[in-house]
Amino acid sequence: MTDHIFSNARIVLGDEVVTGTLSVEDGLIASVDSGATAVPGADDLQGDYLIPGLVELHTDHLESHFSPRPGVAWNPIASVQSHDAQIAASGITTVLDALRVGTDQDHGLLAQHMRTLADAIHSAGKSDRLRAEHFLHLRCEIAAPDVVPEAETFLDHPNLRLVSVMDHTPGQRQFVSLDAFRLYYKGKVGMSDAELDAFIAERHVLHDKYAEPNRAALFDRCRQSEIIVASHDDATEAHVAEAIDAGVVLSEFPTTVEAARAAHGAGLAVLMGAPNVVRGGSHSGNVSAIDLAEQGILDVLSSDYIPFSLLHAAFVLPERVESISLPASIRLVTANPARAVGLEDRGSIAEGLSADLVRVRYEDDVPVVRGVWRKGQRVA
Repeated sequence: MTDHIFSNARIVLGDEVVTGTLSVEDGLIASVDSGATAVPGADDLQGDYLIPGLVELHTDHLESHFSPRPGVAWNPIASVQSHDAQIAASGITTVLDALRVGTDQDHGLLAQHMRTLADAIHSAGKSDRLRAEHFLHLRCEIAAPDVVPEAETFLDHPNLRLVSVMDHTPGQRQFVSLDAFRLYYKGKVGMSDAELDAFIAERHVLHDKYAEPNRAALFDRCRQSEIIVASHDDATEAHVAEAIDAGVVLSEFPTTVEAARAAHGAGLAVLMGAPNVVRGGSHSGNVSAIDLAEQGILDVLSSDYIPFSLLHAAFVLPERVESISLPASIRLVTANPARAVGLEDRGSIAEGLSADLVRVRYEDDVPVVRGVWRKGQRVA
């Protein structure tokens, strides 16, 4: 029995856009037929695009729903539902919520509640409260003394899909420039120059003592648990070589062209921020995602801190990079991220795959989400 029929749609397939009809049966895509023929009882999309549901691998946006003001901790289930509603309304049907582990004095309240949020995500999903399908992405700060024991408490969590290993020590990786680091942190936490100097010195001490042994221990634990691992903020070819040796499959937010090219050439999926595309550059002064796209070394986009940026970037990128078609751009936010974390049942419009679908109207340089379906059921 056919659950749903979409007609008069511009259907974005893996390599082309066709005008036609798509039918859904039992939550799966049953058929895709070209031609603008009217179909009785179908949902007429009036020429809007129909694309696969977006797959988001790295967003920490849940944090702003749980702690909307300094010192405020919201109800965790309500926070997850609020976050989920914004995710789904942005066209995201699969999301890996990024939770941090490893003590960070800048996020004291949040750091205390990561397990609470992880369990709230699992509980809300089990009780059918959520529109999108949620998994966990564990962000591990390797220079933190407690990162390994904290991470170990998550490794058997049923929602865990990805672990990323990161090092935000000032003067390397994301913040090679200490001037950029100072500007960012002074604006973020309001430290004085003296306080910031002490903070930087403390971070270097922690890095020298803990970073390397923690990195090795986390990679070892993930191998034992068969968990997919990502590197973060690779800046040099040496960083990439280190990641390859550890079995990393995803290079998140490389900060230089050299690192991105080395990662892509070695078969790692290169992930960059969708806000970087929309804004036309990195807020940290690092490499532009558009530059990587022009060189053919961009594989995945992530909304990072703005959920809607994922869809927005997918539609503006073909206008900014001549060599990228709309289907190729859509793959950056659907098929490619799905494959990177082993989700083979979604991410493309093809018979037999999950009917995760988004109806999009694109005009005036900003896409409009006009409907979202997950497994054939309307969720937004």
